[in-house]
Amino acid sequence: MCVAAATSAFAQGQVLNDQLNLGEIFSEQTLNVVTVQEGVAASTSATGNNVDIASARVDLDVTSNQVNQGAVYGHAVVNASGSLGASSTVATSAAGNFGNVGSEEATYRGFTVQTNSGAVTARGQIEGETARAGDIAMDTQASGNTQGLWLQNGAAGARISQANSGDVLADGGAIVQYVSGTSSISGTATGNHIDVEGANQSAARVITDQGNTSDLVQASKFAAYGNAYLTDTSTAAMGNNLNATNTGPLLDVANHQYNTAYVRSQAETTSYQFGAANSSAYGVGNAAVVSNTGAALVLDNVQTNDGGGVEVIASAEGHDGYDIGARASAAGNSVSGYVCGTCGGSMTTSNTQTNNADISSRAATTVTGSARSITSTARAVGNDAAFYVRSN
Repeated sequence: MCVAAATSAFAQGQVLNDQLNLGEIFSEQTLNVVTVQEGVAASTSATGNNVDIASARVDLDVTSNQVNQGAVYGHAVVNASGSLGASSTVATSAAGNFGNVGSEEATYRGFTVQTNSGAVTARGQIEGETARAGDIAMDTQASGNTQGLWLQNGAAGARISQANSGDVLADGGAIVQYVSGTSSISGTATGNHIDVEGANQSAARVITDQGNTSDLVQASKFAAYGNAYLTDTSTAAMGNNLNATNTGPLLDVANHQYNTAYVRSQAETTSYQFGAANSSAYGVGNAAVVSNTGAALVLDNVQTNDGGGVEVIASAEGHDGYDIGARASAAGNSVSGYVCGTCGGSMTTSNTQTNNADISSRAATTVTGSARSITSTARAVGNDAAFYVRSN
């Protein structure tokens, strides 16, 4: 791990970061629980390369190169026979490369490159066939490459390049006899992921290049309950993903994404008795969300989805209860842009989307006894684009 920080004692900060990991990275955790009162907390993470770089009131110039070739595996299991207590949290993550850079009240200039070829797997599981619980929150995340850029009253000129060829899997689920509160089981798998966040009158020009050529990107979660009050099982699988938001005068993004992996998102839940039982799955080859609450948004978006296709499956099954539903959404390419017109905003966009792969979405909801309501939706689209300018 490399951490570089610049403070007001210096006029300028410069960081050159070069990381290479060739070995396999494993992180495993097992909790054996009979009875606890307050709950259990299990956090498990595995990362090939990690870097955090930040500056405060000092201009920052960064060049970062991360290469991971080893398999990365994060695994957490909670075995419960009695009570999991009032509130339990199980978080599991695995990443080939992870980077985060930021600037506060300063200017950031950077070129970051991430390359991953190792398989990345994250598994989170609760085994409690005879257990009871209050609230449960399980989050499982796997990514080949993840890069973040944050600004606080700052300005940035950045280029971010990511290449992933390793399979990515976020898997697991929960088996619990009785849940008196809320159970949220989620899994997210991404070949390449970029977050850009600007706040407090920031401005950014960003060029992003994402190429995902792995065989598989999969998020899968399976949950089973005997009697549960409120449950939600959700998965999201994305070959490439960009999320860029800003509050300030300008957000200028040139986004280029290319995916050839088979993308699979599968969320399934069963509950014999239920208050509300929901299952939702989302899968996309390339996804970009770009928004600015400020004067101007400029977006040049090019997305190509090829190869293995996108398959999304959501199912919910119960015997007796109130509300139950399944939602499945699949897309080859997806982009959305938003600018605040009430801020005197303007939007300039150029969008090119090409999908050459099969897109499949399936939702199934089954009630073997009685229920108050059933909601089921399935949506599949090759190319999806939405641009919105708001004005009074």
